[in-house]
Parts: sequence; structure tokens; C-alpha cells
Amino acid sequence: MALAATAIRPSAARVWWSAVRPVTFAASVAPVLAGTAIGVHDGGTRWAAGIGALVVALGIQLGVNFANDYSDFVRGADANRVGPLRAASSGIVDPRHVRWAAIAAFGVAGLAGLAVSVAVDVRLLVVGAACLLAGWLYTGGPRPYGYLGLGELFCFVFFGLVATVGTVYVETGHVTALAVLTGSAMGFLATAILVLNNLRDIESDAAAGKRTLATRIGRERTRVFLLLLVVAAFAVPIVFLIAHLAPVAVLLVGLGIPIAAAPVRTAFATTQPAPLVGALKRMAAAQVTYALLFALGVLM
Repeated sequence: MALAATAIRPSAARVWWSAVRPVTFAASVAPVLAGTAIGVHDGGTRWAAGIGALVVALGIQLGVNFANDYSDFVRGADANRVGPLRAASSGIVDPRHVRWAAIAAFGVAGLAGLAVSVAVDVRLLVVGAACLLAGWLYTGGPRPYGYLGLGELFCFVFFGLVATVGTVYVETGHVTALAVLTGSAMGFLATAILVLNNLRDIESDAAAGKRTLATRIGRERTRVFLLLLVVAAFAVPIVFLIAHLAPVAVLLVGLGIPIAAAPVRTAFATTQPAPLVGALKRMAAAQVTYALLFALGVLM
């Protein structure tokens, strides 16, 4: 039995890769992609600033993932975990190293944000500082707001509005209605990814005292909330049409509805962790697909 247990023990590299949670990068890449498309559409893209915005988004996402991994371990929230393996609680990776990985990721994001702010507008330093602080306090600090049911609000604001509108601003120097509306759509879908994550972990989070929005409102209301988020994301292009903004994007974005509908159906059909993990991945794919279709429509 000891030999068998040793044989299936995951490597440190596999544990770290699991902690990275690459599927969540959709929430970072999609808004930057959509924002860049708007920048090109408006005819004034600063490509270096756009790349800097992408580095900031990825750094913050990675930092949040590592910080969440470490903080959940410290608070005992992973004691009965049903989702993917966490690094800090794996017994393979030193939890202190996970904490330092979070600090390093936030540091990279901070340096990239500093460079972009100096090059474009020093007032962006305030926005960058707010992003970093929000990322760390999501599950860190004395009263992490991710444990108070406010994670979805953070996700919508920072991985939707701020990421998209910020990308447009650093690339063009101005903010438009199209940027705000698209940022809202990206925020709805990024939040849907988090809702699926919390729906999967609802029992284990409740047992550990982690008061996510899902544990507060229950499984059925969380499912309805998920549905409303996806409907809202695909309703945004209708506003484009009414306001005569990017009419081609309206038609193309609609092609992504079946992709986003599949994980919602799964959420309503099962309570098992494995299918919900798959649903989370499909929702991430839906967000990237939405951003790609939107970008194509705007550029056409």
C-alpha cells in the first residue's frame, strides 16, 4: 500500500501547475482582448501599453490564485476540499513558498502597472494600487471580503470594468460607452466563472466557515444568479444595437450563446464536483469565445 501511495503522489511541478489554475486566466485575457479591439476600432492603439495591461491582468490573476490557495490553507478551508488540488494544503509544496509566489506575482503586476502609469497617465497609479490591494484582501488580511460574500462584486469590477476600460484607456487615452458596456459583459462572465467555482465548493466552504455568496444564498439561488449573469452578458450586445454601437458584433457574439448555455445547464442538473469543474472550464472558454467574437465584430 505504501508503494502504491508513493506511485500516485503528484510531483511538485504538477501541484504548482494546479495552483496556477490556468483556466482562470480567461478572466484576465478576455477583457484585455476586447479592450484592445475597441482601441483598434477607435484608431489609436498603443501596443506596448496594451501588452503592459495584459501583464498586469495576468499578474493579478496569478497573485489572487496563489493568495487564495495560501489563505484557504491557513484558515482550514481546504480540509474537506472537493475541487482541484491546492498547493499549500498538498503536503508537497511548502505553504510559505505559495505565499511568496503570490507576493512575486503581485510584484510583477505592480511593476508593469507602474511602467504603464508613468508612460500613459500617473493617475493610473491609484487604480493599480486599488487592484493590488483588492487582489490581496480577497482572501488575505484580517477580514477577507471573499469570505464575506463580496467576491463576485470584486470579480465584476476588477476583472470586468477595470480590466476592459483600463485597457481601452491606456491604449487610446479615452473611455467610451462601448468600453464600459463591454467591460460589463466581461464582468458578468468572469463573475459566472467564480459563481461556478463557489457552487462546486458550497458544502466544503460552509463546513469551513467560508461565507461565500453561494453559502449565504444557497444552491438554488446561486444557480439562478448564474443564469442571470450569463443572460446579462449576452443582453449587452442588444444595447450596442440600440445605441448604434458595433452592430456586427451583436450578430457574432450571439454565436457564443450555446457555449455559455452548456455550463449553466450542468449547474442546474448536478451537484457533483467533477461535472461542475468541467462546467467552470466551459464557462471560461465561453468568455474567451465571447471576447474573440466581439473583437472580430468590432474590427469588421
